[in-house]
Amino acid sequence: MSDQRWDCLLIDCRLATMRDNGVPYGAVADAALGWKDGEIVFAGLRSSLPDKPESLAARVESAHGAWVTPGLVDCHTHLVFAGNRAEEFEMRLNGKTYEEIARAGGGIVSTVSKTRAATEEQLFAQSLPRASALLADGVTTLEIKSGYGLDLDSEAKMLRVARRIGEQLGVTVRTTFLGAHAVPPEFAGRRSEYVDEICTRMLPAISREKLADAVDAFCENIAFTPNEIRRVFTVARNLALPVKLHADQLTDSAGAALVSEFGGLSADHLEYTNEDGVRAMASAGIVAVMLPAAFYVLRETRLPPIEWLRKYRVPMAVASDVNPGTSPVLSLRHAMNMACTLFRMTPEEALRGATINGARALGLDDRGVLAPGKRADFVVWDVDHPSELSYWIGGNLARDVYANGKRVTSC
Repeated sequence: MSDQRWDCLLIDCRLATMRDNGVPYGAVADAALGWKDGEIVFAGLRSSLPDKPESLAARVESAHGAWVTPGLVDCHTHLVFAGNRAEEFEMRLNGKTYEEIARAGGGIVSTVSKTRAATEEQLFAQSLPRASALLADGVTTLEIKSGYGLDLDSEAKMLRVARRIGEQLGVTVRTTFLGAHAVPPEFAGRRSEYVDEICTRMLPAISREKLADAVDAFCENIAFTPNEIRRVFTVARNLALPVKLHADQLTDSAGAALVSEFGGLSADHLEYTNEDGVRAMASAGIVAVMLPAAFYVLRETRLPPIEWLRKYRVPMAVASDVNPGTSPVLSLRHAMNMACTLFRMTPEEALRGATINGARALGLDDRGVLAPGKRADFVVWDVDHPSELSYWIGGNLARDVYANGKRVTSC
C-alpha cells in the first residue's frame, strides 16, 4: 500500500500566505506548511494540524522561525536575448532620449541583429544565467517574451529557448509572442506589411507549434498604432491566445482601454494612462503591471496612476522587465523596492504584486498564495518581517526556494 502521508511538513515557521483574510500579508504565526505531489495540503496554525507532525509527513523539517511566502512571480521579462546595450546606457547619460536612440537604429532593433545571429545554444547559454539569478532571488514562475527576433525563425528560436530554461531550472516559464515589438530593418517604411506578416504567417505558425501562451504588442508612437494592434489581437483571439499590452509607457495612446476591449490579461507600464483607461481596466478585470526598473533607468518623471488604480481596485502586479535596453535588473525584489520608493506602493502591495497579482497577470490561479490546493511554490526567507523583502536592496535573503514541492535552490 502506498504511503498516504504528506511528502514534507515544514514546522516552526511564519507564513505570509497573501490570502485576503483581513490580516496584513495574510500572516500566520507559529505555523506549519505541508505538501504532497507538488500541491499544498496544509497552510495554517501548527496547533491546527490534524495529527502529530511525524504521523502526517514522511519528512518533517523546522524552519527555525523563518518567514515563508509564495514563490515570487515575475510576470513581465524579456530575458532571452543576445549581447547587451551598455553603450546605450552611456548614451542616455549623455542626454539622448529613448526615442532618439531608437530612431537612430539603436534600441530594440540593435538587439534584434545580435539575437538573430546567435545560435539557439548560444542564446540559451547567455540567457540561462539571467533566469538563474531571478530564481536565486525567489522567483518560481516567470514570463519570457520573444520580440528580439522579428522574423518567424528567430521568434520561434527565442520561444524554444524560453521553454528550455524552465525545464532546466525546474520552474514555470510562460512564453509570450511579441512579434509586434518593433519593425524589423527589412520592413523599414513598410510597417503595415510587417503587421500583415505577423497576422498571416508568424502568429499562426507560432500557434501551430504551441510555442506561446499569450500574445503581446508595443502600443506607442515609435512602435505600433492602436489599429495595427487590434489586427494582431483579433488574430490572437481567433487562435484562442490571450493578450497583454505594453501600454501608455511614453504617451497616452489609449493602450489600457485597447487591451481592455479584448479582455486581456494585463496592461503593462501605464505611466500615461488616463482615468478612463483605468476604469476600462477595472471593468474588464485587467491586471496593471508596474515596471519601476524601466522607469528608473529611463529617468522618467511621469508616475503611473497608482491612486486611480487603488480607487478602482485594479490589481497591481510588479515585475522586473528584465531586458538589455531599459531594465538590466536581475532581481524581482529590487523591482519591488523601486515600486515602493518610486511609485509609493506599500511593501505589502509590492509583495502581492510579485505573488498573487503577478500570477493573475499570467492567467494562473493555482499559485501566488499559500493555501491548500495551490501549487507548492514557496520561499523560505532569512528575514524578520515580510516588509524586508522590499526594504533590502540586493543581498541573499532566500534561504530555500521550492517549485512544485521540490527544492530548486538552497542559498
